[in-house]
Amino acid sequence: MTRRIEITLQKPRFALYGRIKPTLVIGGRGQPTQWGLGTWQVPSDQTALISAFLYNRLWRFGQAEFVLDPIHAASLVYRAPVLPFGRGRIYVQTSADPSA
Repeated sequence: MTRRIEITLQKPRFALYGRIKPTLVIGGRGQPTQWGLGTWQVPSDQTALISAFLYNRLWRFGQAEFVLDPIHAASLVYRAPVLPFGRGRIYVQTSADPSA
């Protein structure tokens, strides 16, 4: 059985890099993505490791990981770093989240 999750990929308004798109890895399978809201399938009865990173032909940056358990909500947010060498962040989106 599978379930659908939503992941919002957010880039800072004033990032010091341009034309770079995120890569999302779910269950060991990398998927190039676009900024914004997208949906993906994950197992509904197992935990899934979700990670994201940015790549600029020289190095990877903005890496973040999240272990999604079946009890977690189906809405996540990846927030990329401002600088091209920082870490990103993945978290569960709550209804009180101002970026919702």
